[in-house]
Amino acid sequence: MKKLLTALLLLLCVGSLQAQNSDENVITSLYFIRHAEKNTSNPSEKDPDLITEGILRATHWSLVFDHINFDAIYSTNYKRTRNTALPTVEQKNLTLTLYSPKNFDHLEFLKENKNKTVLIVGHSNTTPFIVNTIIGQALYKQIEDTNYRNLYIINITESGEIIHQLLAIE
Repeated sequence: MKKLLTALLLLLCVGSLQAQNSDENVITSLYFIRHAEKNTSNPSEKDPDLITEGILRATHWSLVFDHINFDAIYSTNYKRTRNTALPTVEQKNLTLTLYSPKNFDHLEFLKENKNKTVLIVGHSNTTPFIVNTIIGQALYKQIEDTNYRNLYIINITESGEIIHQLLAIE
C-alpha cells in the first residue's frame, strides 16, 4: 500500500511539474537515478550485480516510469546500472545506451538529447555531479551509500530555463 501511495504521489508531482512547464515549452526532460541495491559481500568485486532488493527496486522504477514516454535510456557499463535500467528498457521497448561518467560532456549530451525525454542511470557520486553540471550549481551532494531512492528531474525550456527537483521514491 505504501508503495502504491508513493507511486501515485510521484505521478502527481511529475504531472504537476510537466503541466507547470507546458506553458514554458519544455523541450528536454532528464530523469536521473542511481543504480539499485548491489551485492556488497565482496568489497574487492569491481562489478557486482544487484541483490534481490535491487532487482525489486529496478522493477519498481519501471512502474514509477510507466507513464513517462522516454526517447532514450542511458546507463554506465556496470551490471548494477544496466540491470537497474533493464526493466524500464524492456517496458519501453528501447535500446540501452551506454555512457562513461568520466568522459561525460554535458553540452554534447544536451545537444544530442534536445527535445527528448531521457532516463540516465548512474552512481552515488556521478549522478549528483552530472545533475549539478547540467543545472550549473553545486546544489546536490553525493548520495549516501544506503540511499537508492533519489530521482532527479531536470526540465529545460525552449528559452533555456532549467527547472529541477529532487524526489525521494521509496
